[in-house]
Amino acid sequence: MNPEPCTDRRQLLQLAACGFGAAAFSALAHARSSREESAARSDGRHHAPKARSCIFLYMDGGPGQMDTFDPKPELRRWNGQPFPSRMEATQFNNNGTTLASPWEFARHGSSGLEISALFPHLATHADRLCVVRSMTSPFNEHTNANYFLHTGVGLAGRPSMGAWVRHGLGDVSSNLPGFVAIDGGLIPPGGLECFGAGFLPARNQATLLKPRGSGVSFVEPIVAVERQRRMLELARAHDRALLERSASDAAVAAAIDNAEQAFRMQAAVPELVRLDDEPQAVRRAYGCEDEYEPTRTYARQCLLARRLVERGVPFIELTMVPVGHDRWDQHSDLEVGHRDNARAVDRPIAALLEDLHGRGLLDTTLVVFAGEFGRTPFAQGSNGRDHNPHGFSVWLAGGGVKGGHVHGATDEFGYKVVDGKCELHDLHATMLHLMGWDHRRLTLRFGGRDMRLTDVHGRVVRDWLA
Repeated sequence: MNPEPCTDRRQLLQLAACGFGAAAFSALAHARSSREESAARSDGRHHAPKARSCIFLYMDGGPGQMDTFDPKPELRRWNGQPFPSRMEATQFNNNGTTLASPWEFARHGSSGLEISALFPHLATHADRLCVVRSMTSPFNEHTNANYFLHTGVGLAGRPSMGAWVRHGLGDVSSNLPGFVAIDGGLIPPGGLECFGAGFLPARNQATLLKPRGSGVSFVEPIVAVERQRRMLELARAHDRALLERSASDAAVAAAIDNAEQAFRMQAAVPELVRLDDEPQAVRRAYGCEDEYEPTRTYARQCLLARRLVERGVPFIELTMVPVGHDRWDQHSDLEVGHRDNARAVDRPIAALLEDLHGRGLLDTTLVVFAGEFGRTPFAQGSNGRDHNPHGFSVWLAGGGVKGGHVHGATDEFGYKVVDGKCELHDLHATMLHLMGWDHRRLTLRFGGRDMRLTDVHGRVVRDWLA
């Protein structure tokens, strides 16, 4: 027999009481399960990671996909003719005719992966690369696109990828920071916010290292170590007293963490950045003695990145180096600009992959190569390319990634994705997955809801995984 319908809120609550209790019990049980699982994993990860560290090779400005990892022979047939497909709005709307790539592509390795002649050294590692030819972004302007690439949101003030990784590890003590950005001379458009902690505790933001000199300004002790230790103990005592009076002041706690981290770094950083201690054969392989200055600078970044991985640093980002004109952002003189930028990074990146492999570190190190967007298959003016977020290429290697593999496709001109579409949220989700985190559970309550790197988006792309 059907129950009588409810006539007021009191009756509704009486009838639904068991349902509310079950919901509460379910939530408590889930929370307990999560705590038990976290306790079982001392490093804060949700599952066993394939990668313990990530090296993010940021290609500032946006390399042209049809000039690097996505061959489009059809562009040659249309070269110099009006573009035969619909053009979307571009950054500058100075659109010219169809522009073929100046570089030939060839197949490499047992996989036959096609790579541009821009990367002769990297091409020898074709069987280690997972090339994603179907990446997209919602932004076609550098600053917003950089924020989106780094933080998952196209505005300033959100935590970056590296900050989320550092946050996921919880309270760890190390002589080196958990998130390092190596400054090659070009900070991304958007500035240091690209490496920031946002609403996460300040300890999660990047420490900026330089590949020359002392690495960090003022890292050398200015007084005797024992005296400095006593000064630190006194400062710590005052800080903790203040922290007790101010309940849970995050700024004070962050100041304590930073002071202690800085003291530990004084012992670790000088040894870390002594790259001349490396065997000459290693430095030569990276390009530290190359005749081209930008290659030498990027080589030191890559060598420093490997040393950071050896010392257990979980997230390292490399920025681009000045090449005498623009970064990968070739609105004109495509051939000269892309050639010089590729020359700067090709040999060092190839050496990094080989060195990591030779030391048994590549299997546990995820290497990601990405810009904030790609470039158009038609010219800007006569010999450049404008921004293109509708389809571009990135690649991953090591750390549980399927090597010698291509995911997705753009159309015959390399303009828009036609198969296997991916978003940068998917890249973030997959990176976190490989490093041991479920992107849906790596959260922090802020502004009334649980925030995460992937916002309410993202999926792990299983096709990339070995």
